[in-house]
Amino acid sequence: MGILNLAPDTFYPGSCLAGDESRAVKAAEQMLDAGADILDFGGESSRPGTDPVSAEEELLRVLPPLRASRKRFPEAFISVDTYKAEVARAALDEGADIVNDISAARLDGQMLPLLAQARCGYVLMHMQGVPRSMQVNPYYEDAVREVSMFLEQRLAALESAGVARERVVVDPGIGFGKRVEDNLALIARARELKATGRPLLFGVSRKSFLGSVLGREVEARLDGTTAVHMFLLLQGASILRVHDVAAGRDAVLTYLAIREHAGSFAEGAGNGLG
Repeated sequence: MGILNLAPDTFYPGSCLAGDESRAVKAAEQMLDAGADILDFGGESSRPGTDPVSAEEELLRVLPPLRASRKRFPEAFISVDTYKAEVARAALDEGADIVNDISAARLDGQMLPLLAQARCGYVLMHMQGVPRSMQVNPYYEDAVREVSMFLEQRLAALESAGVARERVVVDPGIGFGKRVEDNLALIARARELKATGRPLLFGVSRKSFLGSVLGREVEARLDGTTAVHMFLLLQGASILRVHDVAAGRDAVLTYLAIREHAGSFAEGAGNGLG
């Protein structure tokens, strides 16, 4: 899943495409050429400390490049990264296939009815708090257990609203209301999250926990990102949300090549390659 960042206040300035439709469409083309399976368009930054923007502003940022990309790349899978039902509805009307929602349909009461009606794909993500305050003293007794319980509860809420589990991918929300140790635990024990029975999406690309581990600024975190991607693939992750599609694709292809030759040894050893 390639990140098309249309907000001007992203945590990674190198990914910013705000206000430039032609550049955003070109970036989408480059991501598809590099091997992206999904294009994820987002118009509101969710980095810690940010204030929300209006639906009107978000639509102005997202719809023109999304519309142009749908026209240019009719076979591509397109996702809209939003927690607002109004924005999701407009994007779906323009041909988006997936709603990627950091709020797990908790911040907008119209999201669940929309999802039930639209029958689109949905990314269900865990977040403690809201972006503006989520990194102010987050706390867990056991992050993996608590995030797993939350995802199960929200899956049940989606089902009750008429959204089939088969349409949902789950995301533990790395960096969203979590300490460094919580992020690392969720990565280390990612296989436990598969108990939900749904595919796992992870967004770790260049995030601040890597800065804490490596002592590097965001521009120098690609190698660390790739290392985490390989570990997550070994743990059974299905989708990687990335800024750098070519590097992410290389990790996937390398993992698949190794897995092909793992055979029965991997299954017996329990090292995640089976």
